[in-house]
Amino acid sequence: MPTPTPLLVGLGEILWDLLPTGARLGGAPANFAYHAGALGGRAAVVSAVGADAGGRRILEQLASLGLDATGVAVDAQHPTGTVEVRLDAAGVPTYIIHEGVAWDFLPATDAVLRLAQHADVTCFGSLAQRAPVSRASIRAFVAATPRASLRIFDINLRQHFYDEPNIRESLAWSNVLKLNDQELPVITDMLGLPRDEASAMKTLLTKFPLRLIALTRGPGGSTLYTHEGQSTHPGYPTKLVDTVGAGDSFTAALALGLLRGHDLDRLNADANRVASYVCSQPGATPPLPAGLLSE
Repeated sequence: MPTPTPLLVGLGEILWDLLPTGARLGGAPANFAYHAGALGGRAAVVSAVGADAGGRRILEQLASLGLDATGVAVDAQHPTGTVEVRLDAAGVPTYIIHEGVAWDFLPATDAVLRLAQHADVTCFGSLAQRAPVSRASIRAFVAATPRASLRIFDINLRQHFYDEPNIRESLAWSNVLKLNDQELPVITDMLGLPRDEASAMKTLLTKFPLRLIALTRGPGGSTLYTHEGQSTHPGYPTKLVDTVGAGDSFTAALALGLLRGHDLDRLNADANRVASYVCSQPGATPPLPAGLLSE
């Protein structure tokens, strides 16, 4: 009997990234879902859009990308989210994230909670939890996922939209943590972790129900930490266009590798290979060529 294709869910914000080159579909959970689907999983997005032209275009684009959008609510009271993205000379983005938008009011409908019961992987972050309605819905979704599923907290610190209670609570829900080397000092100070990286990772693995932590370093690759050991990869050279969506593609490749039982070195190499390719393309959701994941 064939193995069912795993279901990977991006849970949280969906929006238009207003890049210098024009508007592109964005939001870390949506980016994660796109890459999960492009790499061979079944992918779904749980979020909310406005009953406006921007929202209609998002639903059309999700359909064209083959993503399950049954968990995307249409909110007649709030506009579709937008984010102004500014790129520095190295292609690294900064963001101006508008508030009071549809994904701040993501509802936990019966259909959404039924989807949660079938999720093999759920990826969520801190940004979509800035507003109480979405925070409660995200909590309800994660609580409804199967006990054996992967619950990935891609911490995704943005502007001032995070706080210590939410970070601690989200870590308590999760079994995989993904963060980058710019976020690590913030979390170290916030949670009172040791200054030494390896000691900080060990403390996180001990204090929270985490099975793996992925620490990414931009062009410097990444280190994966588990209770049993660690793996460091230097990253792959690439011709940089921009880094938008690269971390989300890394997380998607990591999730699929974990589901397939790959060892740490293989997980790390595959995730870096995918992220490196995304950095060589404009925007967060470029078409992915075959062969980015090892056989």
